[in-house]
This record gives sequence, structure tokens and C-alpha cells, in this order.
Amino acid sequence: MKSGMILAVLVGLLLATAGITTAAGAIKIGVAGAHSGDLASYGLPSLKAAQLVVKDVNAKGGVNGTPLELLVEDDVCKPEIATNTATKLVSAGVKAVIGHICSGATKAALPIYRDAKVLVISPSATTPGLTQSGEYPNFYRTIAADNTQARTLVDFSLGSLKVKKIAVLHDKGDYGKGLAEYAKTFIEQAGQAEVVLFEGITPGAVDYSAVIQKIKRSGAEAVLFGGYHPEASKIVGQMRQKRLTTLFVSDDGVKDDTFIKVAGKDAEGVYATGPADVSNNPITKEYRDKFKKAEGTDPGAFFDNAVAATLALTNAMVKAGSAEPEAVAKALRGNEVATPFGNIKFDAKGEPVGIGFTIYQVRNGQFVQVH
Repeated sequence: MKSGMILAVLVGLLLATAGITTAAGAIKIGVAGAHSGDLASYGLPSLKAAQLVVKDVNAKGGVNGTPLELLVEDDVCKPEIATNTATKLVSAGVKAVIGHICSGATKAALPIYRDAKVLVISPSATTPGLTQSGEYPNFYRTIAADNTQARTLVDFSLGSLKVKKIAVLHDKGDYGKGLAEYAKTFIEQAGQAEVVLFEGITPGAVDYSAVIQKIKRSGAEAVLFGGYHPEASKIVGQMRQKRLTTLFVSDDGVKDDTFIKVAGKDAEGVYATGPADVSNNPITKEYRDKFKKAEGTDPGAFFDNAVAATLALTNAMVKAGSAEPEAVAKALRGNEVATPFGNIKFDAKGEPVGIGFTIYQVRNGQFVQVH
């Protein structure tokens, strides 16, 4: 066997060992996110969304006659794993990545993609610095940033709930802490309420009784939490066990059916932000129906955002007549695309024009849009 053939075989074996398969001549797109672990309920719907859109694109002949191939990697929403994930995908020759899901993992992976000139479009990474720092010109997202989300939370807490004393908690991560800091700033700027407690909690802890005692002593009328549903469900449950009826207001990291399943009756009345209800949009209906037919259940959090991300990316490749990142980036910024959120395009920083946040509340075991 010639040396070139030996090398090709070895590369193929290495990629297969890494869980990556390739199809000759296909445009390779990575899908990276939490596909296992506590936050898989965010990553798996996004993966399925990408698969459904790509299946449709390929059924119509691919992108300008070239088929698409998805290379899937699980980062468990952990920054230290996300860097390995990014390295694998870059080595496999992806032109773009749908993901990552969590802001911390996204931030860790972005320098690797940037240096390799790989486009990244996330359905859920909301940390403002990912676009506003100017460090990652290769990054786009189909969800609004945390400063917008924090503004929505604060305006609702002050204007609709009319609370005067707020405890602001966070999970110390890029996403949760960043959102909490924005919320604290907006509360103080408004001058209508007092931040009576600002504290980070330890993710994965079993007992949050110490911070719950601080909430009680502070006299807070509402807890505003920046973080994800595993910690939120524990905090809410332990608050109710202590007969603390303080309102609980949180972010899109909590607006997931898994939160309701884990927290049970204690989830009732909890508020959380999320993208607006777009269930009446024809594209939303089309892809939710396809998901339900394939999986037998309704899709979870960020499914619509991931459909939008994949549609935007593939549409930009068609418009650009190329999968090369520079041409695709120009097309993303210069062309509108029909998505579950209506027609969107991206500004110069990679932010989606036309997507924002709204408020949901758990009522009778379901998140219902209330504002």
C-alpha cells in the first residue's frame, strides 16, 4: 500500500475513533453541545433541529448541488471538554459549527474556531461579550444577549411584580454571573428597588440552606437567579421546604420542562425568560411536527433557535454560492432568511435582528407566556 493511501486510512481510523465519520465531497458542519449530562435537555433538541433542517436541504439537492454532512460532538456544556470538541471538529474539516449551547463552553471553544476561520452560530449562548468584545468575528447567534435578557427580567420584576427588595443569585459561571451582574446594575440604575443580597452559589451542591437563610434574613420579596435548571430546582424546592414564599424569577437556562419535572409542585408560580412564543409561525409548526413525528414528544428548549441557526447558515451558503467562511459571513449579514422567528438577519457583531425575550410563568405544570 502506498504511503498516501496508508495515511488516508490512518486518518479515517482516527476520525472514526473520535466519533467522526465523513462523506466524500460533502460540506461538513459541526454540531456541538450538551448531548449527555444534566443539560442534555438543551443540547439534544438543538441537535435534532440541525438534523431535520439538513435532511430537508439534502433532499432538495444540498447546497448548490453539494450535500451537507453533520459531524456531532458532545461537550457536556463543560469548557474544558468544549476545547477538545472544537479541536476534533476543526481537524475533521468543518466549515461551520451549530453550537455550542452553554456560554462558558462556547467561549472556551471560540478561539480555536476563530484561528481556523470556522464560522460558529449558536442557538443559545447569550453572554454579551461573545459578540461585543470584538474578539470573535466568526461568531453569530439566534438568541438575544444577556443584557437584553436581564433588562427584560428587571423591567418585569419592577414594573409588573412591583417588588422593592430583590436577592440576586448566580451560579458563578459565564452565563449566570454575567446575567446577574447586568440585572444588579439595571436594578440600581432604576432606583425603584434595592438589591438586598448578591451572591454566587456552588453548582452541583446538594444543600443550599445557607443561602436560603440569607434570603430570608434579607427580607427579599423576589429572588432573581442567573443559572441553569438543576440548581434552580434545588433552590426553589428548599425555599418551599423552609416555607419561604419569596417569588422566584429566572432566565432561559431555567425555562425548560426538565425544571418542572424535577421541581414538581414547587415549580408552580416560577417566572423565567425565553424567546417569544412562535408556535403559530408556519416554519415553527413544520419543524415541531417533524420532531414530534420522529421522537414522539414535543421539542425542548432552544429547538426553534437551532432551526433558525441551521436555516440561516444553509441559506447563507446558498446565497454566497460557497461554503467558505468569509463569503458565508457576508451573506449572513446581508440577507434575510425566513425562520421560526420571522425574517431575520445579523448585524455587524453577529447579533440577530428581530429576536428578543419575553416572560413565562409555570402554571398547572406548564410554562405559559405572561408578558
